[in-house]
Amino acid sequence: MEESSAEAPDSSTQDDVPPLAVKDVNVQLERERSEGISSPSRDDDSTLLNPATHSSILDDNTKSDSGPPEGRTKSCGLCFSDGKSRIDYILVYRKSSSQSEKREVFERNIRAEGLQMEKEASLTNSDVIFLKLHAPWDVLCRYAELMNIRMPFRRKIFYMHRRHKFMSRMEKRINKFRGWLPRKPMKFDNDTLPDLEENESFTAPFSRSRIHHFIIHNKDTFFNNATRSRIVHHILQRVKYEEGKNKMGLNRLLSNNSYEAAFPLHEGSYHSKNSIRTHGAENHRHLLYECWAWWGVWYKYQPLDLIRRYFGEKIGLYFAWLGWYTGMLFPAALVGLLVFLYGVFTLDHCQVSKEICQATDIIMCPICDQYCPYLRLSDSCIYAKVTHLFDNGATVFFAVFMAVWATVFLEFWKRRRAVLAYDWDLIDWEEEERNFPLKQSQYSCLHSSAALERSMPTHAFFQPMSVWHIFKKDEIRPQFEAKYSKKERMNPISGKPEPYQAFTDKYSRLIVSASGIFFMILVVIAAVFGIVIYRVITVSTFAAFGWALIRNNSQVATTGTAVCINFCIIMLLNVLYEKVALLLTNLEQPRTESEWENSFTFKMFLFQFVNLNSSTFYIAFFLGRLQQQLKDSFCFGGDPVKVKMSSDTKNTAYSRFTGRPGAYLRLINRWKLEECHPSGCLIDLCMQMGIIMVLKQTWNNFMELGYPLIQNWWTRRRLRREHGQNAKASFPQWERDYNLQPMNAYGLFDEYLEMILQFGFTTIFVAAFPLAPLLALLNNIIEIRLDAYKFVTQWRRPLPSQAKDIGIWYGILEGIGILSVITNAFVIAVTSDFIPRLVYAYKYGPCAGQGRAGEGCMMGYVNASLSVFRVSDFERRSQPRTNGSELFGEAVKYCRYRDYREPPDSAEPYSYTLQFWHVLAARLAFIIVFEHMVFAIKTLIAYLIPDLPKDLRDRMRREKYLIQEMMYEAELERLQKEKNEKKKKDRAHHKEWP
Repeated sequence: MEESSAEAPDSSTQDDVPPLAVKDVNVQLERERSEGISSPSRDDDSTLLNPATHSSILDDNTKSDSGPPEGRTKSCGLCFSDGKSRIDYILVYRKSSSQSEKREVFERNIRAEGLQMEKEASLTNSDVIFLKLHAPWDVLCRYAELMNIRMPFRRKIFYMHRRHKFMSRMEKRINKFRGWLPRKPMKFDNDTLPDLEENESFTAPFSRSRIHHFIIHNKDTFFNNATRSRIVHHILQRVKYEEGKNKMGLNRLLSNNSYEAAFPLHEGSYHSKNSIRTHGAENHRHLLYECWAWWGVWYKYQPLDLIRRYFGEKIGLYFAWLGWYTGMLFPAALVGLLVFLYGVFTLDHCQVSKEICQATDIIMCPICDQYCPYLRLSDSCIYAKVTHLFDNGATVFFAVFMAVWATVFLEFWKRRRAVLAYDWDLIDWEEEERNFPLKQSQYSCLHSSAALERSMPTHAFFQPMSVWHIFKKDEIRPQFEAKYSKKERMNPISGKPEPYQAFTDKYSRLIVSASGIFFMILVVIAAVFGIVIYRVITVSTFAAFGWALIRNNSQVATTGTAVCINFCIIMLLNVLYEKVALLLTNLEQPRTESEWENSFTFKMFLFQFVNLNSSTFYIAFFLGRLQQQLKDSFCFGGDPVKVKMSSDTKNTAYSRFTGRPGAYLRLINRWKLEECHPSGCLIDLCMQMGIIMVLKQTWNNFMELGYPLIQNWWTRRRLRREHGQNAKASFPQWERDYNLQPMNAYGLFDEYLEMILQFGFTTIFVAAFPLAPLLALLNNIIEIRLDAYKFVTQWRRPLPSQAKDIGIWYGILEGIGILSVITNAFVIAVTSDFIPRLVYAYKYGPCAGQGRAGEGCMMGYVNASLSVFRVSDFERRSQPRTNGSELFGEAVKYCRYRDYREPPDSAEPYSYTLQFWHVLAARLAFIIVFEHMVFAIKTLIAYLIPDLPKDLRDRMRREKYLIQEMMYEAELERLQKEKNEKKKKDRAHHKEWP
């Protein structure tokens, strides 16, 4: 379709949109003003009005307001007993509750706002009462205008650029070729999903004065169910239940148990006896189940527009982000799998693994005191091969790839979010606007329609963002207002008084909160310290274990059990952290809801991130690593431990964190610190990440879906036992929804937190575990359907709410991306053997000085990376109980350990060799070069990728142009109308003369 001009709204409505309903929905506000009809203004005390005195400016047009078709009866559970008035919201309370007076006042004020209500007792418990609420047409229109809700008013016109005839012929041939190919299996049929008209229409803030411009086929469906529920909830949050400044709002009544529950209804059952392909969907919930939550469509794209229509923009954006993250994991998982397969295919050609497997004559020193025996290096053959699967030549490339991938993921998500924000009319929607804070006590006095109409020009159809739109998401928290209501100051922007928190009070609370955060981080460190002590003690216990399998694999058994215990501690501390984060956030007294949400989110993420990754950081960077400078005497929680060094070292030397044989460092002067496996520490890190990642995701999936399933199953079992097998089928919809589980208290927080922590696991230590993206991908494919099934079938319908983006989580993702570059640089340089092998190949190996490095250049590397220790130099408490004669036929005189030290017979026994300093310098140089190179690539990519796609920018400019044309046409129409009226008056005036 090609169009060359834009017409005025009045002249184009009949051409571009289907004809309107037969009923005249044009509201004559001008006539009503002249007759003096207006909504009464309300002050702080005027909410206690008699419902009989409440008048509406749309009474003439709402007499015929009707709900669903006559065929629908109350048995469907979606309407009042008259079968016409649609149920927009449900409140549940118990007759035995002691808050009856507050409910009566609250319900009386609800009627004063124009809402209709009906009560009905529960079929399963006579003490439970359901209060059904319905918003008539005039109330919906009034509050839609107050809330600045955007509604469709004209179908969009899509323009196609003219192409050259050659390109047109090519496109026809390509389309013909595509017709022979199988249809895209991941897309839904066009006949399956409904045509959501608002996504294909221009929208504007709703205005009753120009209601005839909007596309209204039916007043019952003009405002969809999600919008109706949002309007009713908006009203309930601002209705008083007691005399007083802050005695208002549904949330307060829920917190003091005046009401037990509050929720919008699901649109019927998600089950149907008939197939959706033959009979169509019975409702949007059924359609969502068949096209989204059903496991049979796990490979299909998500119907994001339908999700947004049913659950609101905030939940729609979460699933859009989750789907985008899952889709971006495909290339990361593929490259990670290729890196792993590269290690598998090159395993037989790895010189280091061959030397370890063939080193039957190399005897390794015991890894613990007394009970651990001497071992052959060849006993580590399996671990060396497993290590090569993750630590090979492709590891550095994969670390760089994942750092770039994280940047590309975030940059393209910004583009994807911009497209969704445009399609969902969120471009002009602002979540935070601190210049115009609105007090709860001021909101009621601003609801007057007359005051609003006086402040708005009646001739302008497209009006700028109103203060209602700005106030909507940045209202002052009732707790903040109640705490600081006695101290007020004038807002420099709005000129109105507002509660004021003194500077000293604010920052003293922040200092106390920061101290609490620091203390909880110390608790995490203490838990890690406990795990370290467990590993140190257990490795000796397992070494003396009676079962040969455990005794021969004492270090692996120690690591595995320590990881499982660490996971249990993590889950227990998470429960504590949630309560502490809630306490500290409330102690800070954030001013607005957005500030409270951001503060709580940051604390919970910080606690859980440190809790989840602290042990991983210990294994990656502290377990047997070269970490600090030691003096000849070192105190570690007890008496000084004397470290034997040569007199030529001038009492200072760089030593391993664990020391060396004959001079081990000890915890509390008792336990020797744990060392890495002879094949390296990377196998411990891989085991830590793999077990934690699998157990954490399994536990989260169980708690998200398994726990609600068990609770709902128990409820259904109880109902069947009390009321028969078919009791639930006869229950109305509100009864069935009440028996479902409510959404989490913090909304989407748990869902986002789970995915953000997974993103950290996928990126931070990905150099040590290339299969992490693959595990994350498999989990997310299941996670999408689990969350969808949970939202559609197991939870009550959440309140639809708007959001422009994913909020503070985007900044956290950027921080994780930066941290991942640093950690991967240290993992490659410190944890893996990449740098020592590189230094050996170019400096000390057979190819030294030739400028090349290959597997042939690694011959002799294992022998060069091991130092010699004289057994007679052991400390008394470290001396093994056996001298090794039962394994090697004679007593062991010398053993080997991983380090770069001089032999005991040299002039400076056990001092560092020149190779150690070369390796240390290469590690530091690699960290600096790697970080700067990757950060430069990330910055360049972020600069080259624009935040807005070019076609979206052109569409936005085109729409802005069309809206300007429409405004111009509307103004011309108004002037022409005034001119014609003036001519009529002049003619009438001339006729009065004889």
